[in-house]
Amino acid sequence: MVLLSETLVCSLSSLMAASLMIRVFVGDVVVLKDPDKPDDYLVRRLAAIEGYEMVSKDEKEEPFILDADQCWVLADNEALKPKLGLVWLCVSDHRSPSPGGKMQEAKDSRTFGPVNMSDIIGRVIYCLRTAVDHGPVQNSQFSLRKDSPVLEVELDVDEMAKNHKA
Repeated sequence: MVLLSETLVCSLSSLMAASLMIRVFVGDVVVLKDPDKPDDYLVRRLAAIEGYEMVSKDEKEEPFILDADQCWVLADNEALKPKLGLVWLCVSDHRSPSPGGKMQEAKDSRTFGPVNMSDIIGRVIYCLRTAVDHGPVQNSQFSLRKDSPVLEVELDVDEMAKNHKA
Protein backbone atom coordinates (compact mmCIF):
# COMPACT_ATOMS: atom_id res chain seq x y z
CA MET A 1 0.00 0.00 0.00
CA VAL A 2 1.17 3.50 -0.70
CA LEU A 3 -0.01 6.53 1.20
CA LEU A 4 0.35 9.62 -0.99
CA SER A 5 -0.84 12.99 0.24
CA GLU A 6 -2.82 12.70 3.45
CA THR A 7 -5.31 9.91 2.80
CA LEU A 8 -5.07 8.74 -0.82
CA VAL A 9 -4.11 5.07 -0.67
CA CYS A 10 -3.21 2.93 -3.67
CA SER A 11 -1.38 -0.35 -4.21
CA LEU A 12 2.32 -0.26 -5.10
CA SER A 13 4.00 -3.52 -4.16
CA SER A 14 2.71 -3.29 -0.56
CA LEU A 15 4.56 -0.12 0.40
CA MET A 16 3.25 2.83 2.33
CA ALA A 17 4.79 6.16 1.30
CA ALA A 18 4.47 9.66 2.72
CA SER A 19 3.73 12.57 0.42
CA LEU A 20 6.45 14.92 -0.78
CA MET A 21 4.43 17.67 0.88
CA ILE A 22 6.68 16.40 3.66
CA ARG A 23 10.33 16.85 2.74
CA VAL A 24 12.65 13.93 2.15
CA PHE A 25 16.06 13.77 3.80
CA VAL A 26 19.31 11.94 3.17
CA GLY A 27 18.84 8.45 4.60
CA ASP A 28 15.14 8.17 3.68
CA VAL A 29 13.78 5.32 1.58
CA VAL A 30 11.88 6.81 -1.36
CA VAL A 31 9.66 5.71 -4.25
CA LEU A 32 10.85 7.22 -7.53
CA LYS A 33 10.13 6.93 -11.22
CA ASP A 34 12.45 4.43 -12.90
CA PRO A 35 14.76 6.55 -15.11
CA ASP A 36 14.82 3.74 -17.70
CA LYS A 37 11.07 2.96 -17.62
CA PRO A 38 9.06 6.07 -16.59
CA ASP A 39 5.88 4.02 -16.09
CA ASP A 40 7.64 1.87 -13.46
CA TYR A 41 8.81 2.72 -9.96
CA LEU A 42 11.89 1.94 -7.89
CA VAL A 43 12.35 1.95 -4.13
CA ARG A 44 15.79 3.27 -3.17
CA ARG A 45 17.52 5.02 -0.28
CA LEU A 46 18.31 8.71 -0.74
CA ALA A 47 22.10 8.92 -0.31
CA ALA A 48 22.90 12.50 -1.36
CA ILE A 49 21.15 15.69 -2.45
CA GLU A 50 22.09 18.87 -4.31
CA GLY A 51 25.42 20.31 -3.23
CA TYR A 52 26.92 16.98 -2.12
CA GLU A 53 30.28 16.10 -3.65
CA MET A 54 30.42 12.66 -5.26
CA VAL A 55 33.81 10.95 -5.42
CA SER A 56 34.62 7.67 -7.19
CA LYS A 57 36.98 5.05 -5.80
CA ASP A 58 38.29 4.90 -9.37
CA GLU A 59 40.88 7.69 -9.53
CA LYS A 60 40.26 8.07 -13.28
CA GLU A 61 36.73 9.34 -12.60
CA GLU A 62 36.42 13.06 -11.83
CA PRO A 63 34.55 14.05 -8.66
CA PHE A 64 31.40 16.10 -9.20
CA ILE A 65 28.87 18.04 -7.18
CA LEU A 66 25.16 17.26 -7.49
CA ASP A 67 23.32 20.15 -9.17
CA ALA A 68 20.18 21.85 -7.90
CA ASP A 69 17.21 19.44 -7.89
CA GLN A 70 19.49 16.39 -8.26
CA CYS A 71 19.89 13.50 -5.86
CA TRP A 72 21.75 10.18 -5.64
CA VAL A 73 19.86 7.00 -4.73
CA LEU A 74 21.21 3.58 -3.74
CA ALA A 75 19.76 0.09 -3.43
CA ASP A 76 19.77 -1.03 0.21
CA ASN A 77 20.70 -4.59 -0.80
CA GLU A 78 24.44 -4.87 -0.14
CA ALA A 79 24.58 -7.96 -2.38
CA LEU A 80 24.18 -5.64 -5.37
CA LYS A 81 27.25 -4.20 -7.06
CA PRO A 82 27.63 -1.09 -9.17
CA LYS A 83 27.78 -1.51 -12.95
CA LEU A 84 31.31 -2.16 -14.26
CA GLY A 85 32.70 -2.08 -10.74
CA LEU A 86 32.46 1.72 -10.42
CA VAL A 87 31.81 2.86 -6.88
CA TRP A 88 30.74 6.46 -6.32
CA LEU A 89 30.62 7.63 -2.74
CA CYS A 90 29.23 10.76 -1.22
CA VAL A 91 32.09 12.43 0.66
CA SER A 92 30.16 11.92 3.91
CA ASP A 93 29.29 8.26 3.08
CA HIS A 94 31.44 5.88 5.11
CA ARG A 95 29.86 2.63 3.91
CA SER A 96 31.96 0.24 1.93
CA PRO A 97 30.91 -2.52 -0.45
CA SER A 98 30.45 -5.90 1.23
CA PRO A 99 33.24 -8.37 0.47
CA GLY A 100 32.84 -11.78 -1.18
CA GLY A 101 29.89 -13.53 -2.77
CA LYS A 102 28.48 -13.30 -6.27
CA MET A 103 26.85 -9.94 -6.75
CA GLN A 104 24.05 -8.86 -9.07
CA GLU A 105 24.19 -5.47 -10.76
CA ALA A 106 22.58 -2.63 -8.84
CA LYS A 107 19.92 -0.53 -10.50
CA ASP A 108 20.54 2.76 -8.76
CA SER A 109 22.48 5.99 -9.28
CA ARG A 110 25.69 4.00 -9.66
CA THR A 111 24.11 2.70 -12.88
CA PHE A 112 21.95 5.58 -14.14
CA GLY A 113 23.56 8.58 -12.42
CA PRO A 114 21.86 11.44 -10.58
CA VAL A 115 18.07 11.58 -10.43
CA ASN A 116 15.83 14.67 -10.43
CA MET A 117 14.18 15.30 -7.08
CA SER A 118 10.94 15.81 -9.02
CA ASP A 119 11.05 12.09 -9.95
CA ILE A 120 10.61 11.16 -6.28
CA ILE A 121 6.98 10.19 -5.64
CA GLY A 122 7.12 9.87 -1.86
CA ARG A 123 8.89 8.54 1.19
CA VAL A 124 8.37 4.88 2.15
CA ILE A 125 7.35 4.63 5.78
CA TYR A 126 6.10 1.03 6.10
CA CYS A 127 6.83 -2.23 4.28
CA LEU A 128 4.63 -5.31 4.16
CA ARG A 129 6.32 -8.40 2.70
CA THR A 130 3.88 -10.94 4.14
CA ALA A 131 1.18 -10.95 6.82
CA VAL A 132 3.87 -11.80 9.40
CA ASP A 133 6.88 -9.99 7.87
CA HIS A 134 6.22 -6.27 8.01
CA GLY A 135 7.25 -3.15 9.87
CA PRO A 136 8.21 0.52 9.75
CA VAL A 137 11.02 1.50 7.37
CA GLN A 138 14.20 2.86 8.98
CA ASN A 139 14.39 6.42 7.62
CA SER A 140 16.33 9.50 8.76
CA GLN A 141 15.70 10.76 12.30
CA PHE A 142 13.96 13.84 10.84
CA SER A 143 11.49 11.66 8.95
CA LEU A 144 10.97 9.13 11.73
CA ARG A 145 9.65 11.91 13.99
CA LYS A 146 7.19 13.00 11.28
CA ASP A 147 6.17 9.46 10.25
CA SER A 148 5.32 8.01 13.68
CA PRO A 149 2.04 9.94 14.09
CA VAL A 150 1.02 9.08 10.50
CA LEU A 151 1.58 5.37 11.16
CA GLU A 152 -0.36 5.54 14.43
CA VAL A 153 -3.42 7.01 12.70
CA GLU A 154 -3.31 5.70 9.11
CA LEU A 155 -1.76 2.23 9.37
CA ASP A 156 -4.13 -0.71 9.03
CA VAL A 157 -1.95 -3.83 8.70
CA ASP A 158 -4.96 -6.14 8.37
CA GLU A 159 -6.26 -4.11 5.41
CA MET A 160 -2.79 -4.04 3.82
CA ALA A 161 -2.38 -7.81 4.25
CA LYS A 162 -5.84 -8.43 2.79
CA ASN A 163 -4.97 -6.44 -0.34
CA HIS A 164 -1.37 -7.71 -0.58
CA LYS A 165 -0.42 -9.49 -3.80
CA ALA A 166 2.52 -11.78 -3.16
